[in-house]
Amino acid sequence: MLASTFLLAVSTMLPVQAAAQAGGPAVGSEARADELIAQLKLTVLPKESGYLGLVGTSAQRVMYQGKSLAVQSQVYYMLTERLPINYLHWLASDDTHVLIEGGPVDYFIFCADGHVEMQTLGMDLEHGQRPIVAVPGGCYKALRLHKGVKYALMANALSPEFTPDRVRIGEGSVWVKRYSGAAPWATPEFLRELIGPNWTDK
Repeated sequence: MLASTFLLAVSTMLPVQAAAQAGGPAVGSEARADELIAQLKLTVLPKESGYLGLVGTSAQRVMYQGKSLAVQSQVYYMLTERLPINYLHWLASDDTHVLIEGGPVDYFIFCADGHVEMQTLGMDLEHGQRPIVAVPGGCYKALRLHKGVKYALMANALSPEFTPDRVRIGEGSVWVKRYSGAAPWATPEFLRELIGPNWTDK
């Protein structure tokens, strides 16, 4: 598929919401989350958690570290009240998330130089939320749905394309020690929570 497929995925936001308001489950409800999972054919993402649905990849290709890769790949990604955390992982690709419906979602980003950021994907612009969060390649990240929120549906563009050999899931005590105290929220206990079941210490 062409890179424009990603824009088409995002452009479904208004008609999808309108369909829900025209007699389907209410936007923001658990029933609406289940409807989106079924309509978009989302499946549980192993290890990272949440729900994933593949959209496509761009026709254009680029040489990256000796490999021919598509310039971009696109997916739907969803967190729900049942699966509210996208556990800590590292990606080689730039990863841009666009909110389609629901939220907000907190993003915890851990960079190679040791600094950390927290950004919130959402539509409350007056309080600093933004409908797009762009995570640079080579960073760790974890996502957490706000408490009391039923779901957040996103469209993600990864550049260059996602490949399984360019992702690392989980970390251990050395990683926790490195980032502990880098921000007020970056306590050892909270960082351990973001790693979740993918703790790598033997």
